[in-house]
Amino acid sequence: GPEAPLALGIADEFRKARLKIFGPTKAAARLESSKSFSKDIMAANRIPTAAARSFEHMDQALAYLDEQPVPIVVKADGLAQGKGVVVATTREEAKQAVRDAMEKSLFGQAGHRVLIEEFLDGEELTLMAFTDGKTVVPMVPAQDHKRVGDGDSGPNTGGMGAYAPAPIATAALREQVTRQVLQPTVDALARLGCPFQGVLYAGLMVVKGTPYVLEFNARMGDPETEVVLPLLKTDLVEVMEAVVEHRLDELTVEWHPDTAVCVVMTSPGYPGSYPTGLPIQGLPTPFGESRVAVFHAGTKRESGRVVTAGGRVLAVTAWGPSLLDARAQVYQAVPSILFEGRHYRTDIAHRALPHKI
Repeated sequence: GPEAPLALGIADEFRKARLKIFGPTKAAARLESSKSFSKDIMAANRIPTAAARSFEHMDQALAYLDEQPVPIVVKADGLAQGKGVVVATTREEAKQAVRDAMEKSLFGQAGHRVLIEEFLDGEELTLMAFTDGKTVVPMVPAQDHKRVGDGDSGPNTGGMGAYAPAPIATAALREQVTRQVLQPTVDALARLGCPFQGVLYAGLMVVKGTPYVLEFNARMGDPETEVVLPLLKTDLVEVMEAVVEHRLDELTVEWHPDTAVCVVMTSPGYPGSYPTGLPIQGLPTPFGESRVAVFHAGTKRESGRVVTAGGRVLAVTAWGPSLLDARAQVYQAVPSILFEGRHYRTDIAHRALPHKI
């Protein structure tokens, strides 16, 4: 779901009213809403992450870039809907990213402070976990596809597709991430007096077998959730209640042994400007017998029909006994869903194929 309500303190307001809510407080959600806060937590607790410096003055950021090697990463410090990260291959591109954030306010208040971070070359991995502020229960590991085009080309997006489980995440690697990243982060927030309840999302880069944190989110990721939750065997409500009632250690969370693949369909022009109101045709009947689900995102009903209403329009997920089976199903379903100028990647899960064939 959207990050803003948690960052603004919706969980605090619910708890004040003695209502149950599954999600972290405003203070704990700073893990996502402030990249500087997140980096401070990691530095203090020796959690592996890319080296970075934050800047509030543009001239200092630009001068710092003159001394740094490229590629290099420029990040808006605050919330930017997954689009506040630029992987710059030249210094001029990095400087333009700084100017866009700090001078042109491309990301509003979120970009008035920027983080300049070393570039890590490896394979991305997402590991989300349920936590009640003490116990950490990792989910099935997933791999997202951030770039808009096939072959990981073009600008970053909020996510163009995902698959789970990701073969790169061996049992040993999952245990390592839990021990070195997830549990220390949850313990650190508890010591600060802001225990984290809900879903902790770790966006990782695996470099030569070692996981480094690229980002934390204070909620489930999109599109990772669309491939992880279909594999959850335990009732989700049971898990959420155990989190809210601080008894996650009493629950055994079980998973199906299947594989799921998700393909995101976007509006023409995304992640730049895009039209809305385009009629969508060919949507499958919900709750059928097939192992394909369509999750609506940027859509709305208008005059009795479904039309586009955002950049990422639909997420189509299929699941089956193998990656090849799930992938074949999803790429059979996607072409039948039609709207003008629709775009989707044709190579989701390509990184896993060599592992499987």
